[in-house]
Amino acid sequence: MSWRHEGGHAGATVAAPRRCAGRPARGLAFPGRLRTVDTVRLQVLLVFLTRFDDSTAMLKGIAQYERSHRPWASFLDDEARATTDPRWLRSKQWHGVISRHTTPALVKACAELHVPLVDLNDDTPPIPGVPKIRPDNVGVGHLGAEHFIERGYQHFGYCGFSNNTWSCERRDGFVEALQLAGHTANIYDVRWPGDLTPFWDARQTKALAAWLRGLPKPAAIMTCNDLRALEVISAAQAADLLVPEEIAVLGANNDAIRCDLSYPPLSSVATNSFQSGYQAAECLAHLMAGRRPTVTDLRIEPTGVVIRHSSDMLAIEDRNVAAALSFIREHACQGISVDLVVRQACASRSQLEKKFRRYFGRSPQAEIRRVQLAKIKQLLLETDFPLKKIAELTGFEHIEYMCVVFKRFTGKSPGEYRKKNQAGGIR
Repeated sequence: MSWRHEGGHAGATVAAPRRCAGRPARGLAFPGRLRTVDTVRLQVLLVFLTRFDDSTAMLKGIAQYERSHRPWASFLDDEARATTDPRWLRSKQWHGVISRHTTPALVKACAELHVPLVDLNDDTPPIPGVPKIRPDNVGVGHLGAEHFIERGYQHFGYCGFSNNTWSCERRDGFVEALQLAGHTANIYDVRWPGDLTPFWDARQTKALAAWLRGLPKPAAIMTCNDLRALEVISAAQAADLLVPEEIAVLGANNDAIRCDLSYPPLSSVATNSFQSGYQAAECLAHLMAGRRPTVTDLRIEPTGVVIRHSSDMLAIEDRNVAAALSFIREHACQGISVDLVVRQACASRSQLEKKFRRYFGRSPQAEIRRVQLAKIKQLLLETDFPLKKIAELTGFEHIEYMCVVFKRFTGKSPGEYRKKNQAGGIR
């Protein structure tokens, strides 16, 4: 990212922009010496608390937009001081603001100074006139339910915060997807106090342990975020319940450090924070050019479930199906055939086909393809591997056939999928 600071701490001054020749600006009128867009770098304030994992990913998305478009003279307020102190906005002439922690004070100050603002805060409802970009929380809940249904669970729970809209949306998506599959969920929601203290955490551990003991086992629990998931794991261990054998746990947001430090490591639904940042940057660029985006409340689809040990368990009583599913999950990307799966499951092909359709609504071959496609999507999003390498890693002998299969199931070519999710845009 083109951050040009004099000093490396919050509150440092942005270096004076370099002049260059260019055409007159359209839709922008700057006071004083700032007369054309092309003669200066636009001054952009980024309001983020960088201790949060999703903030870092959003900033990477913003940086990606800058690299592929016009660089800005961006300043990172990494302690989000501008949300409470209006002097931050009045200290210099900002041309735009992107905020992860938008507050009424920040909105008011931007409006008074006529500074375009893009809101990335998922804790507050949309503000009239301020474009908001946030996760598709209902979609997050859907992915969580599908993850557990695919593993054969029959008993489900959701644990979240009743006073957070995003948590309620994830809960509603989870419950909706379960209902479509003929299941129900046991809900445990409490009010988030606004800050985590040892006393609140201790009380929650005790209450959660009692709730978990009362659930039929094995139970699959989705939580509103990774922090809540860690509390559920702690409560399960306090109740002498095994994770994931008796209680499978799934978080959301995929805070990688928090998930990896958990014991057992925590599975989580990954929201696409990189894409949120990229979309926010493109939206702000449109606003600073005097154009309005067509979408003012944009929901970003989650990328999928990152499976770790806390939910990596099959709750299927039929041993043949469990063996087949486990073999497919482990070897689908090695180009296996259904005949090989049948041999591993010690069942006839017709029996296995019938059981797969009863448990999952699809054939063993379709399950192999589903696992391959999930891996292709992951590699497209998380690496810059060429398609030849991705084909090799996902069990396809020919790139062309992989591309045909991918487009048949997703409606997009691998290249289109990568471009849309790594560098999409608001139109």
